[in-house]
Amino acid sequence: MATAASLRDCQAWNDAGLSLSTSSNEACRLFDAVLTQYVKWTNDKSLGGIEGCLSKLKAADPTFAMGHAISNGLLLVGTGSSVRLDKELDLAVKTMVEIAKTQPLTQREQLHVSAVETFAKGNFPKASELWEQILRDHPTDMLALKFSHDTYFYLGHQEQMRDSVARVYPFWTPNIPLSSYVKGIYSFGLMETNFYDQAEKLAKEALSINPGDAWSVHTVAHIHEMKAEIKDGLEFMQHSEAHWKDSDMLACHNYWHWALYLIEKILPSLRANGTMLDAVDNCSMLYRLQMEGVSVGERWQDVLPVTKKHSRDHILLFNDAHFLMASLGAQDPQTTQELLTTLQDVIESPGENCQHLLARDVGLPLCQALVEAQNGNPDRVVELLLPIRYRIVQIGGSNAQRDIFNQLLIHAALKCTSGVHKNVARSLLMERDALKPNSPLTARLMRKASAVHLLH
Repeated sequence: MATAASLRDCQAWNDAGLSLSTSSNEACRLFDAVLTQYVKWTNDKSLGGIEGCLSKLKAADPTFAMGHAISNGLLLVGTGSSVRLDKELDLAVKTMVEIAKTQPLTQREQLHVSAVETFAKGNFPKASELWEQILRDHPTDMLALKFSHDTYFYLGHQEQMRDSVARVYPFWTPNIPLSSYVKGIYSFGLMETNFYDQAEKLAKEALSINPGDAWSVHTVAHIHEMKAEIKDGLEFMQHSEAHWKDSDMLACHNYWHWALYLIEKILPSLRANGTMLDAVDNCSMLYRLQMEGVSVGERWQDVLPVTKKHSRDHILLFNDAHFLMASLGAQDPQTTQELLTTLQDVIESPGENCQHLLARDVGLPLCQALVEAQNGNPDRVVELLLPIRYRIVQIGGSNAQRDIFNQLLIHAALKCTSGVHKNVARSLLMERDALKPNSPLTARLMRKASAVHLLH
């Protein structure tokens, strides 16, 4: 746990080659406190939590450009607010840009401000390029590393997510604050690009240094899932739970990974936090259960109040698809229509939003497939999903999270009445079994296919 005494002041940041343009030691320490909590995925009560630290940070030096950059950047990468709909955030970003013009900032700080402003406009690829520019000259800039990592994740840029950390990893020697967490960040990119052994080795190295590294726990959970090591995965999550359960920003997601029987732990987290990660996890879990024929009762009604507020956001197509699951599950046609109509508006009038073409080519057919599935039209679901299945990676999220759309396609193919789609389910199940041998889910779906004479 970080302590106030271990947080870096002006001189310490300067000694690290990451000087900050403020004369306030308090502002520098609070910047470090916010960054540390962001990296650890937790609100540290002993430091005052992220919100508390940000509030004190602004008071310590209202014209501290990097204070504004980290504050705005965290709100934006959380994907729960956008400058298009949140006037307060829009003003905050403009204020940051104006402050930057009046300060003698370093080039690194100017790039940070530009990157956050660019991300706010919806141009994620350009924002990540700016953070990469910082990392070329300042490989131990953790804020640039984390912001770029999160952005690549949203874009579905798996190789970039891995290689961005690979390029700076040798510079993160053990004496640098937060260096062990870089192992976990790197391991996730390795895992998403199927380097499972290397990823597990790094994640476990990180956990040997800090067992409370919730992101490294998350990577190991992914690896066990990808390898269909159900027993090992359950044991690992159970034995490590005490270390990560208080990482409030990631605990809900780790519980989601743990197992279906832990669904009761997920909804309370959503109600307490309402973060986008918690919201999509709830939607994903309920939708998976529903596809497997489990009655989820009124649970969609519990999730809808959180997701409904974001139906017009269109910050991430990944989020949009999950919000749509909630409105469909709760049988709220008005919210469903609002989401689809405003998504069409983004496609037709994109402004600087870089995702409008992806929304047209992938996002819209994906959303339409969810609607068709709800309406009991499995043939139409297959027609919509089959041509885009290899492009769904571009909406962001992880392989494990996006697997829900693979499952949707398989379930639809199993129900198809059209002769054209007769062998689609069989082909998809053979492919799935080759990628994830010994998966109980695949075995269950294969039994279902055999029952309808698809595997003979």
